[in-house]
Amino acid sequence: MMTKLIVKASCQVLALLMLTASTTFAQGSIAGVVKDTTGAVMPGVTVEASSPALIEKVRTVSTDSAGLYQIVDLRPGAYTVTFSLDRFNTVKTRGNRGDGVVHCDRQFRAARGRT
Repeated sequence: MMTKLIVKASCQVLALLMLTASTTFAQGSIAGVVKDTTGAVMPGVTVEASSPALIEKVRTVSTDSAGLYQIVDLRPGAYTVTFSLDRFNTVKTRGNRGDGVVHCDRQFRAARGRT
């Protein structure tokens, strides 16, 4: 009986410590899919997340063959996300929060005169 009580109390303390650690060191991510105006996925798009909250100020990834991207381990704060690809208009979004999982899907248009 005493062993069950000690195990239960230990599990509660461990759960509390894990909860405290996860909220103290909360990290977020910004992820999504990039498509063109026809709905086709866009591989190779450069996606940059910039924020004063980042030590390096900018974190960059590229979309994969399915047009998906994910920028992980972001500190809480406001982020500007920039999407760029040669022959397409650059797209910027502001105010994305890096304190959870943010889905940021974007659609690209071909730039005029750059076909």
